[in-house]
Amino acid sequence: MTSMHGSDTGSTAVEAAHAGHAHAAGAPGTPATPSTPTASMPAPATRDPRLPRLREVPAFLEYMATGWDAPDRTPPVEAGVAAASAAHRARLSAALPGRAIVVAAGRAPVRANDTNYDFRPDSDFFWLSGCSAEDAVVLMTPAGTGHDATLFVPAPAYPGNPDFFANAAHGELWVGSAPDAGDWAAALEIDVRPLDRLADAIGRADDVLLTGTLNSGHPALAALRRSTELGRVLAELRMIKDDWEVEELRRAVDATVQGFRSVIGELPNAIEFGGERWLQGTFDRHARTFGNGPGYSTIVGSAEHAPTLHWVRCDGPVKPDELLLLDMGVENRTYYTADVTRTFPASGTFSAAQREVHDLVERSHRAGLAAVSPGRPFSDFHTASMEVIAHGLADWGLLPVSVDEALSPEGQHHRRYLVCGIGHHLGLDVHDCAQSSYEAYQGNVMTPGMVLTVEPGLYFHAFDTTVPPELRGVGVRLEDDILVTTGGSEVLSAALPIDATGIEQWMRAR
Repeated sequence: MTSMHGSDTGSTAVEAAHAGHAHAAGAPGTPATPSTPTASMPAPATRDPRLPRLREVPAFLEYMATGWDAPDRTPPVEAGVAAASAAHRARLSAALPGRAIVVAAGRAPVRANDTNYDFRPDSDFFWLSGCSAEDAVVLMTPAGTGHDATLFVPAPAYPGNPDFFANAAHGELWVGSAPDAGDWAAALEIDVRPLDRLADAIGRADDVLLTGTLNSGHPALAALRRSTELGRVLAELRMIKDDWEVEELRRAVDATVQGFRSVIGELPNAIEFGGERWLQGTFDRHARTFGNGPGYSTIVGSAEHAPTLHWVRCDGPVKPDELLLLDMGVENRTYYTADVTRTFPASGTFSAAQREVHDLVERSHRAGLAAVSPGRPFSDFHTASMEVIAHGLADWGLLPVSVDEALSPEGQHHRRYLVCGIGHHLGLDVHDCAQSSYEAYQGNVMTPGMVLTVEPGLYFHAFDTTVPPELRGVGVRLEDDILVTTGGSEVLSAALPIDATGIEQWMRAR
């Protein structure tokens, strides 16, 4: 990776590399000949070893300011984004009349030293703006019976501005073609202004509510306090997906199903030499190719790693006679993500013990899916799945108390083997709408437009002495993405089988 150091304070690694070719002369392919020092080139013994600071070299500045054609600066905006984000702003405006609203996109977090993770805009910000520009901010100010919306974006550095070549965050020579305010305005059909005008705009507003990813250090944002009210309202609005959002989630799920096919196709290589990480890399490459990337850290757990709920280390082998748990989701280019889990026999065939566990989880899963319906309490699918799990564990003699005692709030003994919940909302975030109130989330009823996961499992850890030896190290999870409809529900990920026989057949067909 090219060093970003020295862009403003001294010479860069790029300049140093170019300096190594500074003595080449003549036509291309002509060998360079030694030259003697001249008045304009001090002898090596007296030459300052530091490379010139390019910002301070007038001839270089003049030369760099001209001779550039304008690249294509069309912003990366997917079809339907502008209309969808405008509709989302209208919903927020109706929910918070008369309140000024500020939502920040944030910036890429630091990975280590001077390297960052890839930038991904704050979900609330994108839902309202459709913009993917780092450090951008959307401001909604009361106007009449609604709000006027303005998007503020950092000014890119074009030829003629020294930052063009010296600013690693905004210079086009560093980051590639960069849309300006006018480009974003044309693409998103919203008023767009340079970020340096944000402070004045906020200063003219009263009763300002702030949320978003607040790591940019912008003084105008630092002067405000985060509003839990705004975060809650946005989360609860995002809970009901519109038609455009549902289609985006369908696309994410469809791409994820294809990703499962790619991963299972690489299973022989993973068993032979690549291990869990080979499969993780296979899916992540697929997600990056057909979407923005994985929507969360891809989980690939073989054998005794399968019971670990968030096994993202993926540093073990794939054992041919053991189970393989895959929890994966493509985040598409509008940042909506899928979240799907299946558990496969790495050999292609479940053993008797593996199938018995998988069958119990499947029964629990089907009970949960059947409980997803409009008007029913959100907790119904959780309760339905847990009841099946508790009865199954009791049949195996794994509960120290009765089923009723285990299922009671004072018991919960069955949860030893399933400490997580059965599902959650899904959307721009894999665990969507997390800032909602209890009444709007767990205490709510299911409503058409909600997209949920149902994901029961059983996790018998290798070091758990309460289970028989043949079950230790067995972990099974089934997870589907479900749309609540007016007439019931639709399993968006139904292209992947959930029964053991169907999974075996699906694997053979790959």
